Amino acid sequence: MASTTHVAIVICQKTSALRIICRRISSAVHPQTQVDFLNGAPHRKHPGVTNLKTLRLPEQLQRAAQSIVLGAQIKGLSDRAQSLTQYLWSRKRPVEDLNLRKRAKSLEKLVLENAKERREAIDGDYVKMKVLSELKRTTYNWTPVRFDEELGVVYMAARLAGGYTAVRRALNEILVRDPSFAPQSLLDFGSGLGTAVWASHSCWGDTLKEMVCVDSSGPMNVLAERLLKDDDEKAAPHIKQVYFRQFLPVSPKVQFDLVVGAFSLSELASQKERVETLFTLWRKTSSYLVLVENGTKEGHQILMEARDTLLKAQEQTSLDSRTASVFAPCPHEMTCPKLARFPAVPCNFHQHFHPLPLPGSPVRQTETFSYVILSRSDPIEAAAGPRWARLVAPVLRRPRHVHCHTCSPDGQLHHTVVTRKKHGRDVYRCARSSDWGDQLPIIQQEEAGPLSDSE
Repeated sequence: MASTTHVAIVICQKTSALRIICRRISSAVHPQTQVDFLNGAPHRKHPGVTNLKTLRLPEQLQRAAQSIVLGAQIKGLSDRAQSLTQYLWSRKRPVEDLNLRKRAKSLEKLVLENAKERREAIDGDYVKMKVLSELKRTTYNWTPVRFDEELGVVYMAARLAGGYTAVRRALNEILVRDPSFAPQSLLDFGSGLGTAVWASHSCWGDTLKEMVCVDSSGPMNVLAERLLKDDDEKAAPHIKQVYFRQFLPVSPKVQFDLVVGAFSLSELASQKERVETLFTLWRKTSSYLVLVENGTKEGHQILMEARDTLLKAQEQTSLDSRTASVFAPCPHEMTCPKLARFPAVPCNFHQHFHPLPLPGSPVRQTETFSYVILSRSDPIEAAAGPRWARLVAPVLRRPRHVHCHTCSPDGQLHHTVVTRKKHGRDVYRCARSSDWGDQLPIIQQEEAGPLSDSE
């Protein structure tokens, strides 16, 4: 019996020694540089983590919003809020005049060919009527949203918490990755209820000395001011130095450290107007331009249009010689690989939040949004440091391996199966701790294959 015990002890000792040797071999295969990216942080808080826990509106904002919404006593508020949310989510860009004319000519040709096949005699009025009827049936009828006070309150009930959540999550990218950034001025274009002011204040607090909100709707500006004053005209605003305007100042002489345009480019009437507004916003940007839209294909395409416009047309922003570079979420400045796929799919992200506590509202909701952040920087500064891959789908955690779908610095979508053996202990544990929207330190990217259209 003693002999058997001795043999077991010897086997255990040899097994332990073998494990130590294997770990050392693994360390030699995966260089120490992989460990350096943690900077002493635990794996669950590695530098690529930018997701937030379930967000809640700031206490003062939530209290003021509840007071305004409940005090308005709007009949059928819950149903109206839901209908407005669905309407805003399904909105598309206006059809450009040139595309409309091309479509009309194509329809006219089709009507004439059909009449010729049937040997029918038709006049010009009949062709015109058929073309207009088909255009009306198949063309998206875009109209601007006109907010009065009542619709503004419905919008508050429907979108205040969701809008705040999307902007706060986008700003967290800057807060985490550029901790030295301390903005003193903010310009919020299409400010609506002022959610960008509250989100910025929650990130940088009193470092912000001047915040300018621009919205063409007077009633929305009034509601935003009531929210700042806790729904009390005589009270001092909770966040000071906030100024409201109805028109965007065109002069490029005054720049702002942070410029935000949330759910606003999609409300402009034409591509020409979007481009002109975009260049105006960029001229007024000193450090970061943050653009946020719905996480739909339409919203994502608007953002990619804006991103590519600023990257390719630097000559129109010559008053500030610093070029535009993509800060987030893209790890590259090439064509978005999701737009290049067929059919194109939106690049979007999710953030959980607690909605405004109103009768019948759920405890928790999820905001689906797309965003892009552009920074002004010298080319040398922009190129400094490695770019990590971005997780663009939910992480699938399995025993001893993790499935990660990423957009990578090579401009391709990749499906990487991360294991301890292939990628090292630190990368593997970081992958298990990461989620959709985070960055991932995949160093051996060549091991991952590009995604096919079916994945």
